[in-house]
Formats: sequence, C-alpha cells, structure tokens
Amino acid sequence: MRSLPPLSALKVFEAIARTGSVTAAAQELHRTHGAISRQLRLLQDHAGAALFDKQGNGLRLNEHGAALHALVQPLFDQLEAGYAGIVQRARYPGLHVACSATFAMRCLVPRLGDFYRQRPDIRIRLSMTSARELRGEGADLLIAWDLATYPQADRAAAVPLAAVAFGPVCAPGYRAKGAASARIAHDFTTSAWTQWQALSGIDLKLGRELTFPHAHLCIEAAVSGLGVALVEQRLVRKELDDGTLVAPHGFTRFPGELMALPGAARTDGPQVLAFIGWLRGALGEA
Repeated sequence: MRSLPPLSALKVFEAIARTGSVTAAAQELHRTHGAISRQLRLLQDHAGAALFDKQGNGLRLNEHGAALHALVQPLFDQLEAGYAGIVQRARYPGLHVACSATFAMRCLVPRLGDFYRQRPDIRIRLSMTSARELRGEGADLLIAWDLATYPQADRAAAVPLAAVAFGPVCAPGYRAKGAASARIAHDFTTSAWTQWQALSGIDLKLGRELTFPHAHLCIEAAVSGLGVALVEQRLVRKELDDGTLVAPHGFTRFPGELMALPGAARTDGPQVLAFIGWLRGALGEA
C-alpha cells in the first residue's frame, strides 16, 4: 500500500503555492474558500507541520512548504502534459509529428502522398513552429536538425534519419562578396555560418547581416536578391533545379544528422516505427 498524502489536498496545496492565496486557489479550482482551507489543514495535519507563513493578505511558503512544492510541481507538470497527450490521441487518433515549418513545407508535406499510399491507415497531424520553440509539443515524434540543447536522455533516444549538408545560396548574378553584400542568417541558428566557415575553409567576407525567424524566410530573401543564405541542401532543391538560386560553393557535410525523437508515450509504437522507416527512405532519395 502506498504511503501518500491526500492527493486532493496536494492539488489544493499546489494551487495555493502557485497563486499565493487561498482565495485565488479557490477561484481557480472552483471551490469555496472554506473548502480550500479545510484541504490545506488536512495536508498540514497529515505532514505534521505548517507549510505556509502569513504574508500580508496572502501566504508564503515556509521551509517545509518550499521543499514540498519543489517535489510536487514537476510531478503536476508531467501529469498535466501526459494527460493532455492521452486526451489528444484519444480525440485525434493518428501520429502527431512536430517539426519546423520550413521542413514541413519543403520536405515533409510534398512527400506525404507517398506515405499515405503506403500506409492509408495512419493519419499524420503536424505541429509546426520555430527552431527556438521546437520542443515535444506533446507530439509522438519530433524531427529536428539539432538536439544539442535537449537532455542527454533525449539525445540518446533519438533515431538518425539522414546526413545534413549546408551551403551558401544566392540569386544568380548576386555579388556575394564585399561590404555591399549581405549575409542572411536564421535568428536562432546563427552559429551555422561559423560552423560552415570552419568546415569548408571558405570566408566569403560578406558585409552586413540580415536575420529572419524561419529558414523559409531566409530562402525567400535569397531568392529576392537580398543576400546569401546558408541552408540545408534539401530545403532548396526546387530553387536549385529551377535556377532561381545557385550554390557557388556547393554543400558541406555537417556533424550530426537529422534526427527523429519519439515521444515518451510512443517510443516504439508501430505507427512511429513505420513513419520513421518511410521518412528515412524518402530523405535518402531526396
């Protein structure tokens, strides 16, 4: 038998600790002030210690309360996120994939028809966001170029999909050198230029820098003749083929690979494995 405090009282405690008052917690939980106070007394009696000190019209966590709050807050966050994922999958069955908007538009969506022909039983739901905001989003699968900021456990669980190679691209005839030229950079991956220069041994000596929050906007800026953008080769395949962009220095292989990070609840699910297998093959053919 588990030796746990009353879970309803823990919920009340967490709300009071987060909002700073019994009144605010009562409003959030749609309970009366008296009911919230009784739940708090129940928890404190169970713990055998007070958890709050009075502070003006509100409450302040004391030493014992702060220790309990540090314990329960991440558990409530994890429970909330996990439950939301279960509800989401129950309401919208299929595979929830999170990736950058540029990857979705230029690499994934154009190939989804082939996936659906192979696996008509699996529906894909996409979450698209910027590189800085790209996290699990409650998704079954996260696709990202760089997992350096993720916990080691996540990086260890990620599945390699394809090698990546970056290169500078610009509109035909653009003067890619000198003070009048411009380097186009992604707001959140500006180190890519430094990495490319170190790996390629080439210094383009570009002038000013223009930054954009999405790789797609960087590409469009290059097409418009605003400067030189550094992008992964798959993202500009169409522009290179139709001649609206050129890659005068080719593409340089970067360390690491495009990775697929399964969500905790669907690590080895058959739909996840099927999609990863298909995507690996599709990217290999790109």
